[in-house]
Amino acid sequence: MVKMKAHYQGSKHCLLTHIPSSAHIQTDAPKDNHGKGECFSPTDLTAVSLLSCVLTTMAIKTEPLGYKLDDIHGTVEKIMISDPRRIGELRMQIHLPKSLSSEQRLNLENIAAGCPVKESLHPSILISTTYFYDM
Repeated sequence: MVKMKAHYQGSKHCLLTHIPSSAHIQTDAPKDNHGKGECFSPTDLTAVSLLSCVLTTMAIKTEPLGYKLDDIHGTVEKIMISDPRRIGELRMQIHLPKSLSSEQRLNLENIAAGCPVKESLHPSILISTTYFYDM
């Protein structure tokens, strides 16, 4: 169990604290929802958490197998929908080493499909992932 806290600071800004480490993240409402878009919105954090989880889970599961995943990276695009306002779609692009075998590539893609954040998101959110083996 990990405890975190949020403090509303006014003007649609919150300060989030990870209590065990005292690390902080600030959030703001997006420009299209009464904010200034000055930093991550709560739904931005959801989107980038998915990407971070995929990359981290790949590393955790394949490190004992000797995969070299240094510098893997990706992007995520969040598409909002309304009525009710929510995340409708997340589109990820992940860049991985070209030296991986077809078996290793399949293994990584299967790991990504079952990362904890993805398993926690509502099934109505469309999630697409494109893999680029170009590093």
